[in-house]
Amino acid sequence: MQTERPVRGTRYEDDYVLWADEQAAALAEGRFADLDLVNLADEIGGLSGRDRRELTSRLRVILVHLLKRAYQPERATNSWKRSEITQAGKIEVLLDESPSLRPRIESSLPQAYRLARREAAAETGLDIDTFPQEPPDAILAGLRAVLEEAGIGDERG
Repeated sequence: MQTERPVRGTRYEDDYVLWADEQAAALAEGRFADLDLVNLADEIGGLSGRDRRELTSRLRVILVHLLKRAYQPERATNSWKRSEITQAGKIEVLLDESPSLRPRIESSLPQAYRLARREAAAETGLDIDTFPQEPPDAILAGLRAVLEEAGIGDERG
């Protein structure tokens, strides 16, 4: 996004990190006239989208491993379980920092599963049609179990 004119300091499009540091300092010091409000508003709005994308991505990774385990159990490794635990732990941290994301777990599942299905097909070498279009109940139960092991229950917000 273009800034019409920075009142002072670095332009957003010239050095993002320096711009962000200067904006944070201006806010902390109450120098509101020095704020690049257009780009600042855009960046703040993007933060929630970033966290929603992270939630979907982490759910996707867990779902990939659950699909691989369900359709190729003979190839299961400890690293799959370790990855599930890692991703669930990172989801736990994300929800601790932003509890309003908790209800988005369910609404993120369709996209996470759609992506996981494609990725599982690529990783297993199985045809994508091997994996159901909608997540099977057993996969959803597995996801719930992984999340519950991390202390992420089914609370709604």
